[in-house]
Amino acid sequence: MVKLLEELVRWTKVISIPEVKKLLEEILSSPEEKVAYESSDGKPSQEVAKSANVSYVTVTVWWKKWIKAGLAEAISAKGGQRARRLFSLDDFGIEIPKLVPKQKAKPAEEKPQPQIVGKPEGQL
Repeated sequence: MVKLLEELVRWTKVISIPEVKKLLEEILSSPEEKVAYESSDGKPSQEVAKSANVSYVTVTVWWKKWIKAGLAEAISAKGGQRARRLFSLDDFGIEIPKLVPKQKAKPAEEKPQPQIVGKPEGQL
């Protein structure tokens, strides 16, 4: 019985590959989302967000979408819920983009105020 179940699983995987790849390509529409998906292996949303150059709120919205689509599973974590991807993009020939980390904006330099040169008040 176990051998029969293992064979069924193998055939199911082979038959499902094109459909899963299509779903991954449709759902993961941006380079940032692909990076976030690949990074979602139970890590906190802040860590996944940093790797994808997005906010942690964006990551949590994506997690809900991926879980609903069957591309990720919900896992319990201290303080809430996280997601773990079910597939590796590399296994489906989907390239994982290399993102350039966002740099924090530098504070604007204060420009020197122009000095008004003239005669003191009351003098002509």
